[in-house]
Amino acid sequence: MSSCSTMASARLLPDDPVGHARALIEQGRAGEAVSLLQALIDEGRGGLLARVTLTDALIQSDECARSVEVAREAASLNPNIAVAVLALGRALLAADALPAAIAEIQRALRLDPESAEARYQLGLAWLKAGEPDKALAEFALIALDDAPPAMAAKIAEAEAMRAAQRSNANYVQHLFDQFSADYDARMIGQLGYRAPSILRELTNLVVAPERPLRILDLGCGTGLGGMAFKDLASRLDGIDLSPKMIEQARARGVYDSLAVADIETAQASASTYDLILAADTLVYFGDLEHVFANAARALGPNGHFLFTVERKEGKGFELGPKRRWRHAESYVRAEAQRAGFEVIGLLDCVPRHEAGQPVEGFAVALRRKGET
Repeated sequence: MSSCSTMASARLLPDDPVGHARALIEQGRAGEAVSLLQALIDEGRGGLLARVTLTDALIQSDECARSVEVAREAASLNPNIAVAVLALGRALLAADALPAAIAEIQRALRLDPESAEARYQLGLAWLKAGEPDKALAEFALIALDDAPPAMAAKIAEAEAMRAAQRSNANYVQHLFDQFSADYDARMIGQLGYRAPSILRELTNLVVAPERPLRILDLGCGTGLGGMAFKDLASRLDGIDLSPKMIEQARARGVYDSLAVADIETAQASASTYDLILAADTLVYFGDLEHVFANAARALGPNGHFLFTVERKEGKGFELGPKRRWRHAESYVRAEAQRAGFEVIGLLDCVPRHEAGQPVEGFAVALRRKGET
């Protein structure tokens, strides 16, 4: 471009291009703001505020990867300026890079502990991660005069999440995405995880298949359950909330299909299954009504549903200190009957250890009733 062309384009820019870009974003014209700010930066006239505003415009334009790139450059040029670091945190949050987003927003708060915007963004990040208590703790530190208009709705969302009778799906995904790389070593080597092998032993006792089975593995994780049951399967499908765990399962090559889905609402890949497994999966649900009903719909005549749970004495269910749900035997039996199952096997077991201590549980085998 010639120098005359450069001067002409510069004259076309508003007197306050960053302010004008902000106004465009508020009007829902983020794409125009991106073009304006990029032109400003390309001409060497864009400082920190231009880059921060460009980050926000890219987020609003659903260009999350590019927003992270722009924000990362701005933060690297201004590592001790809170607004730059916070812009990176917002970009990472929009890109669903939760651990990195939380780290950057916390860094922005260390640089500027009085920043209500950083405090609010941290609350949003915890909420997105399925951590309502942490989100509410951050929101509570924001003065009413500094609270954004949407905060009341976010507080209500966090309170509803905290009251739910199951673990939040975002929390479970976030948890297992983090652990996916070394999940097998951690579970088997450190925690003595045996749930898949326990269910295989129970299958041998109560199912005794005479032909290969169509099997669905709920909460399949990295595929340890698939490995334990592959030899029984004519078809083996798996579902899990964590995309990174699904990647690990896919690498094993034992499943016919894998899907990222919630087991309460997932639709069966096959028309019906003969056997459904849930090894150490139902510990993330308190109320089992919907899980049992969905399993019953996916099973064929005389189909079996085998799972492990952690034990609760007495009645009902409760959330344990490790944020895993415990269930009473009486509750499991009642919900099974309501969903149209009969209990054909229930064994005391230790599916895993925690802090060197056995976690008491039981393995359950259900069969659909009403079919001949």
